[in-house]
Amino acid sequence: MNKISGLPQAQTRREAIGKTLHASLMLLLAGCGGGGDDPPAATAAPAPAAPPALVTIKVAPDIVTLAVGLSQTYTATGEYADGSSAPLTSGVAWSSSGAAVTIVAGTGVATAKSVGTETITATVGTVKGTASLTVKAPYLSVAAGAEHSAAIRADGTLWAWGGNIAGQVGDSSNTDRNAPALVGTVKTWSAIACGERHTLGLRTDGSVWAWGLNLNGQLGDATYTDRAAPVRVGSISTWVAVAAGDAHSVGLRKDGSMWAWGRNFSGQLGDTTTTDRNAPVQIGIGKVWTMVVAGARHTLARQADGSIWAWGDNSDGQLGFVGESVNLPTRVDGSTWVGLAAGRVHTLGIRSDGALFAWGSNDLGQLGVAGPSSATPVRVGDGDTWAKVTAGGEHNLALTAQGTLWGWGANGDGQIGDDTLLDRASLTQVGDARDWVAVRAGKAHSLAIKTDGSLWAWGRNGTGQLGTGDQNSLAKPKRVG
Repeated sequence: MNKISGLPQAQTRREAIGKTLHASLMLLLAGCGGGGDDPPAATAAPAPAAPPALVTIKVAPDIVTLAVGLSQTYTATGEYADGSSAPLTSGVAWSSSGAAVTIVAGTGVATAKSVGTETITATVGTVKGTASLTVKAPYLSVAAGAEHSAAIRADGTLWAWGGNIAGQVGDSSNTDRNAPALVGTVKTWSAIACGERHTLGLRTDGSVWAWGLNLNGQLGDATYTDRAAPVRVGSISTWVAVAAGDAHSVGLRKDGSMWAWGRNFSGQLGDTTTTDRNAPVQIGIGKVWTMVVAGARHTLARQADGSIWAWGDNSDGQLGFVGESVNLPTRVDGSTWVGLAAGRVHTLGIRSDGALFAWGSNDLGQLGVAGPSSATPVRVGDGDTWAKVTAGGEHNLALTAQGTLWGWGANGDGQIGDDTLLDRASLTQVGDARDWVAVRAGKAHSLAIKTDGSLWAWGRNGTGQLGTGDQNSLAKPKRVG
């Protein structure tokens, strides 16, 4: 008898058949529903729809002009094949076309490094979008003293250079600087004025600060102590304008009131006395003042109705009328004026019709006409498009509405800028550029800014007041920095 694993062969076969039948029955039961109907066949889930294709990228802002040192944040918006659009917040690669701008690849923050025009590009895969960024030089405004200069840059920082014997540069030293030096770390300066050896600065919060020589109280901090760094003038925060003479200071407040402090020997403060003041005193009781300028020892201001008033030294007729010096504001003729400038012993004004006038001393041609000094305004040239004017010690500079620059008066140090050392008793154009926007005259040097934000200087440079890195005087404009 044959055996398998100790069992008879027939028995083994019967067990195998039984197991097969049992398995088949179980499969049949598993496939039956309660009603006996077959279930519907299973269907596959639909494949997700492909996202619309990115077609273009729009970069914003698309055209920007930025000063050196400032930054701009760019954004990118994707436009898709189905007509939709959405901000691109990730996966964007940013780049610039040149070295004038650096840009953080993952953020779109571009920082201006040097003058030029660059293309800013946002890239996702093979799709690109672009924008244009023009970088200009950083200077917004400038001021000139006897032998020092100061300027405000677009980032709100203040820079100064030149003679510093009394701390008038403001960098906490008494060392002359022949290139711009940063004054503190504040980035909120909005206006600047330079006297003979002191400086005034206005911040965006309406506070006034002063530094330099304080022999006559011209810093206004209630002391007679020189300061080599800015100190606050009182606690008022409503100042809107400042002006600096040789040793006196004047300021306007938001309410239209006028205040003065410092040297007052000639009545240049206008407070009806000749007493020096080491803190601001109000000039009169009126609140109608809109503009003020300070000469060496005289002052002029404009009221809201366009009238101008003068006080202080009148030894050469610089107040605009015949007579002695006065120690309170006195009206000058009956015209309406829009611009003023005060030199050492002469004055300039732009009338509301655009005509230019001068009065006071004319010993070096500073009135712009041949002839003697004049105690009443005389017309300078025959144009009527004058936009801005500034007076130095004995020289003047003026801008036309067309952006041309003109000079006249003393020129022994090249301060007119016409590439000569000849005094000029009539208007002389400075170069042929037509893109000047700001100009200031010091005792014997000059500063100006062009539309591209670049700063230029010429004239006397014995203490580095031109800021060109040396002490060489110049008879024509040279770029600073």
